[in-house]
Amino acid sequence: MTSLISRFRWPMRGLMAMTLALVFALSSTISAFASVTLLRLSTDPYTNTTSQHATEVEPDTLSSGKTFVSAFQVGRFFNGGASNIGFATSTNGGKSFTNDFLPSSTVFATPPGIYPRASDPSVAFDAKHGVWIISWLGIKSPSGPVDVLVSRSPDGLNWGTPVVVNADGHFNDKNWTACDNSSSSLFFGNCYTEFDDNTLGDLIQMSTSSDGGLTWGAGQATANEAHGIGGQPLVQPNGTVIVPINGFAGRNFLIVAFTSTDGGASWSKTNIVARVGFHHAAGGIRDSIPLPSAEMDSSGKVYVVWQDCHFEPTCNASDLVLSTSTDGKSWSKLTRIPLDPRGSGVDHFIPGLAVDNLTSDGSARLVVTFYFYPDANCTTATCQLNVGFSTSADGGATWTSNTQLAGPMSLTWLPNTTQGFMVGDYISTSFVGGGTPAFPAFAVANAPSGSTFDEAIFTVKGGLSVGGSANPASDQTNAGSNDTLTSSSLTDQ
Repeated sequence: MTSLISRFRWPMRGLMAMTLALVFALSSTISAFASVTLLRLSTDPYTNTTSQHATEVEPDTLSSGKTFVSAFQVGRFFNGGASNIGFATSTNGGKSFTNDFLPSSTVFATPPGIYPRASDPSVAFDAKHGVWIISWLGIKSPSGPVDVLVSRSPDGLNWGTPVVVNADGHFNDKNWTACDNSSSSLFFGNCYTEFDDNTLGDLIQMSTSSDGGLTWGAGQATANEAHGIGGQPLVQPNGTVIVPINGFAGRNFLIVAFTSTDGGASWSKTNIVARVGFHHAAGGIRDSIPLPSAEMDSSGKVYVVWQDCHFEPTCNASDLVLSTSTDGKSWSKLTRIPLDPRGSGVDHFIPGLAVDNLTSDGSARLVVTFYFYPDANCTTATCQLNVGFSTSADGGATWTSNTQLAGPMSLTWLPNTTQGFMVGDYISTSFVGGGTPAFPAFAVANAPSGSTFDEAIFTVKGGLSVGGSANPASDQTNAGSNDTLTSSSLTDQ
């Protein structure tokens, strides 16, 4: 590993406060619609001719107390990465937001950094050290090397010079960071970053920091040296780390998980959560790999959601499915979230799950946002991309029906990539302030003006409340058993 940046400065920068509420007229394509006002969180300000502007994609979110931080790619390149990482932060429980862009990151940042491109933002908070963290990738070239980095902030508003997590010269990908925020844990204050080494066939790697992200340990593989992508670490109150991730079995996808009980000193072998029935959404949209979205309730129970076609006739569309675990080893039977009737032809993909961490088990409150097509059998010219959401007030036993938040959008309104039209490989939702509604973050596009796009990151003004009529979770299947994984790859950041 290269030398680590151990000294850190908190720069005071001019921040752009943005509280622009945009009301969208939502067209009727499904049975239920939300009466909401969409709030634009950010706008792409960059003008470099090598990127597609104005575009913002792939948000992650996290909250602690009344502070909510979202981070996302800004100014998407066709063959990987973006002009910079943007952020939008609320310090008053979602009443207003302030936005800006990471400093000292890419060559387009203010002040400029050393990286030509940035990608894959993930948000974490370290309660022990009082530090917000945005984990991201510094892309030196579309074909690599790609470094894993973190930017740190005391308040979610002022961000410092990036710190290296891993800069081994390999093509590293799909980083995600989480911290141990339980004061009773033996490892309180540890932060864990998962990434995969694409140079080594997407070998899963875990790096640990115990000083608020100032320094990071060498990457460690799982006990069975598993390969996978898109892991999301979660830390239970007792300090056990559980990492659900997309694994590979030849040409097939699996959702697997592995754990650490010693503060990241070692990592277990992977255990199968479920075998994935994968339906690639139509029209050339980018959903190449069904990445899991994972969250945890107050008891330490882990909830994992992903897109899956197991319950649909001939696998002609994807549902969202859910599995849960209390230890990361044994997982519940897979259940279908009943957003729309089976066989309806509605295609659901790219979910972002939120779990209220002040609730648990049968009273856990869940919100999931996602993209969907009303008709899975569409083309680039005819696909209508929408944003939807559903809620559960009983730990996922029942769910409200699919409710539209935004859309429809045409695929040609989105930036293109080597893997298709892009809204992001993931989106995100977080409860804010404890007992308050959940705030999603997602990309919404309007028709371009000439060669300039009109795609930005939005949330819902006032957030999403849990409630309404609910449908029982439908259909179950066994989650699976242990397995050894072979590798595949996702090489476009």
